[in-house]
Amino acid sequence: MRRSTLFAAGTLAALTATPAAARDGVRKQITPYIELGQVLTADLQSGDVLTYSTVGAGIDATIQTRNVEVQLSYNYQRNISWQKDVGDDDFHSGLARAAVRVAPGLSIEGGALATRARSDIRGAAPVNLTANDQNISQVYSAYVGPRYATTVGPASVAASYQFGYTKVEAPGSTGVAAGSVPLDTFDDSKSHVAQASVGVAPGTVLPIGLTVSAAYERDDAGQLDQRYEGTYGRADAILPVTPTLALAAGVGYEKITTSQRDAVVDADGDPVIDSDGRYVTDKSGPRRIAYETDGLIYDAGVLWRPSPRTFLEARVGKRYGGMTYTGSFSYAASQSVGMKIGVYDSVETFGRQLRDGISNLPSSFIDQRDTFGQQFAGCTFGQSSEQAGGCLNSVFQSISSSSYRARGVDAVIGVNRGPIGFGAGVGYANRRFYSPRGTSYSIFGLNDESYYAQAYFSAALDANSGINADLYGNYFESGVSRDTPGVYSIGASGSYYRNFGRVGTTATVGIYNFSQEGIDDQTSAQAQVGVRYSF
Repeated sequence: MRRSTLFAAGTLAALTATPAAARDGVRKQITPYIELGQVLTADLQSGDVLTYSTVGAGIDATIQTRNVEVQLSYNYQRNISWQKDVGDDDFHSGLARAAVRVAPGLSIEGGALATRARSDIRGAAPVNLTANDQNISQVYSAYVGPRYATTVGPASVAASYQFGYTKVEAPGSTGVAAGSVPLDTFDDSKSHVAQASVGVAPGTVLPIGLTVSAAYERDDAGQLDQRYEGTYGRADAILPVTPTLALAAGVGYEKITTSQRDAVVDADGDPVIDSDGRYVTDKSGPRRIAYETDGLIYDAGVLWRPSPRTFLEARVGKRYGGMTYTGSFSYAASQSVGMKIGVYDSVETFGRQLRDGISNLPSSFIDQRDTFGQQFAGCTFGQSSEQAGGCLNSVFQSISSSSYRARGVDAVIGVNRGPIGFGAGVGYANRRFYSPRGTSYSIFGLNDESYYAQAYFSAALDANSGINADLYGNYFESGVSRDTPGVYSIGASGSYYRNFGRVGTTATVGIYNFSQEGIDDQTSAQAQVGVRYSF
């Protein structure tokens, strides 16, 4: 259950930011376009040089009215090879966030993502993405659902439902050494989550604020018929200590079960794998428990809001059979500078974590036109200090269909001052996997982890031209085997653009390095020139 359902309803209302549409009035801008490009990549170790052309189309749209808030950035790209070493590929990248108010208190919210992301945590880790990259999968994900909030006397009542769907294409070559233990390859999943809460703010009925909340969640994945099912119910109290500080505590009941079927095995007991690298499910076999928890949960902490621009929450408690630590901090230093830090601990599946990750991205975001960058698979930065940004690195450190306990920390900062923009994100993520024991492909109890850092800079030189720069760094460590070394990857790119009316031109250069003990470093350089026509 997302932490937002656990606060007192009155406190939540006070912390909710005013929608951008209400602040800025009516805005509507819809720009479809087509583009052409020429790309050159060079392996700096071997000296091999590859070239290919790109043909693309897309749309950028922003709509803000009293009842509608939509932002969409989508691009389709077709790579056309000049040489046999580079295949003809299709890529999709895009992000959409939307909220539509259909009646007082009732809105429909949704989001969608298309991006390319790393698949196997042990394999190659390209950050400057080009054609023919190893260990990269095309990912699609979307969610939609209604949200309702109202007041009944002194009580605030809220309810919501979300449906989510995620699809991942098979990655092809991952760069993992032959003979390595095969990992499950995610296919698709469907998720449902329904939540409801009722509460009173401190000082209305009692000196303390009280909230009672409940939720039900289910996620069904295609790989091995994997399933997550969770039921939650709890009560939370908030006791104001000073006008800016409050103590918070909550107690409740939680039941989570993740399960799956076995894979078909061959005569040697090894799992049978289909042409896409996925396990073949034994439909005749029973459903087996991968993870289960059932019982009391509780936590306590503090809420601190010294000003409308600063908020801190920190909690410690008992959940998932052990101690948990969660928290968040947000600070809008000015209208142009904002930052956000989050500490999380939850039992997840890939589809659920990605759905929640998309919903936590800024609803008004900066579209970075980085030809080679991690478009929407890393950090996405907001256009206001109230929405500094959000990162999906913890979701995309690897793509697994097994359930896992996700713990880590993310931090982002965004700066937008006139023609200058800057953003940075850093974080750490750890996953502990769950699967039925007693099979040759079990990953029960294994841990993997990653560290990441990302930064961007943009500057408009005049009304028609500007520069952009991006920097990425990642470290991945797999727990599949003690002999599996960590993976380092760094990359940087820079571009210059100039617009001539409806025609925009761009020149981009980049460099990327992949390093893993026992394997020769891979360093490559990239360059692209492109032209875009906007309608």
